[in-house]
Amino acid sequence: ASCIGCGACVAACKNGSAMLFVSAKVSQLNLLPQGKPEALRRAKAMLSKMDELGFGNCTNTRACEAECPKNISISNIARLNRDFIIAKLKD
Repeated sequence: ASCIGCGACVAACKNGSAMLFVSAKVSQLNLLPQGKPEALRRAKAMLSKMDELGFGNCTNTRACEAECPKNISISNIARLNRDFIIAKLKD
């Protein structure tokens, strides 16, 4: 919930990945009790939309994490990827 949407993470990423921003927002929703029913569908939809819009993939260089003024951890990216994989396996 601390993400302010400044875009510093996207600007710092050599792939122009918005994974830190997207994962922070998705994690915020998915960790709430009311967000759990749609958690897997939300992760799948957000990553699909990122692909559609041409954002790059995370390369785990952690440049986004270093530039984030709110110190958001890339552990959110891992959580988003885990939910995405689970959603794809359930299809």
